[in-house]
Amino acid sequence: MDDRHLIEEKLSSIELFKGRLLHAFRDTVKLPDGATTSREYVVHPGAVMIVPLIEDATGGLRVVLERQFRYPVGQVMIEFPAGKLDPGEDIQVCAQRELMEETGYTAMEWARAGVLHPVISYSTEFIDIWFARGLTQGARQLDQGEFLDVFTATPTELLAWCRDGRVTDAKTLTAALWLQNVLSGAWQLDWKQATAPPIAG
Repeated sequence: MDDRHLIEEKLSSIELFKGRLLHAFRDTVKLPDGATTSREYVVHPGAVMIVPLIEDATGGLRVVLERQFRYPVGQVMIEFPAGKLDPGEDIQVCAQRELMEETGYTAMEWARAGVLHPVISYSTEFIDIWFARGLTQGARQLDQGEFLDVFTATPTELLAWCRDGRVTDAKTLTAALWLQNVLSGAWQLDWKQATAPPIAG
């Protein structure tokens, strides 16, 4: 498919802000019809999200979730474990590290589901989606200043919360779609053994 009639060409770029996490720019671009305009956007290092699967005492399936206050929206949100990539970090290693640091769990098997772009209108951010199973509980290693609750729910409970608007986090809504299709057998995962044990960042 030829997309040349849609693509914008960068002509110049100005740095607007550089923080610990976010890096903002304003670019001048040429539109497909030859006109020019500006685009403001944030460069993000990328992140991972993990859908941890665990069996309860009766053999039923549950997922590991978190409750965390998110300052920009002023709310405690229900989310799957997630975190940003460190410079040069392997994506699966990042997923293993974030799961262990935030929840205390390590997993024997991992499967990459896909990638999502949560805010394509103003950020380069991508989130790699991973499933984890064969969980073993350990001690959490939260970052300084990080506060969150870890709990489990059934997939049915999670999907009801998505339907009812209790879960509004975009990455968790996307993960719920993946979970629903994996559990129904419509979408397949390629499970692999964990890489080297995670090292806390």
